[in-house]
Amino acid sequence: MIRPPYAARVAAGVVVTVLEETRKLPTTAITLPMSAVSQTLQAVMRFQQGIAEMAIKGDDIFESLLGRAEEEPEWATFDEDDDAEDIDDSAPTVSAAPITPATTTVTPADEKPETADDDPEATAAPAGTGRFALYSSTPDIEKDTPAGARRSAKNAPEIVVMLDYDTLTLAQLRAKLRGVGLPELKELADYEKGNRARAPFLTMLDNRVTAASK
Repeated sequence: MIRPPYAARVAAGVVVTVLEETRKLPTTAITLPMSAVSQTLQAVMRFQQGIAEMAIKGDDIFESLLGRAEEEPEWATFDEDDDAEDIDDSAPTVSAAPITPATTTVTPADEKPETADDDPEATAAPAGTGRFALYSSTPDIEKDTPAGARRSAKNAPEIVVMLDYDTLTLAQLRAKLRGVGLPELKELADYEKGNRARAPFLTMLDNRVTAASK
């Protein structure tokens, strides 16, 4: 087999390489930005690393020639300390206000205001008034009883006097009529008709008379 010349082989290899790279072109185009960014970052990091190494070597040389310099670390001073110093410098000085002694006024004993104890009669509440007037005062029956009824009470039947009829309420009279007979009921009805003629009393007495007559 005759071997082709060297130039022909190189040309054939270039053609094959171009074809292969052409096939890889879509993938390369996608990954090219990421590859470029990563390579750039790597180059920047290597550059910074090289500068830092050079600075360290320079420090070693200066220390061997001039000796180590005593430096105060940056963390020895805090921002809070600076702020506190600024506040102390800017705070105004407040002068204390003069204290004035308190003056007390003494009222003579003769000028004391009159209290309720000096005149007990003026402050005493009248009898029958106030919160407990309903329970402490007795009802004035004579004011509620007409004059004609008081005059006729002297000539009233015996049952009227015995029951104290003129002072009874409707409920009290109903309770006392349970043991009263028919003649007494009629006397009470006639007495009520001839004197005060109160409709509720007359109705109740007439009903009792009707019930007792059956």
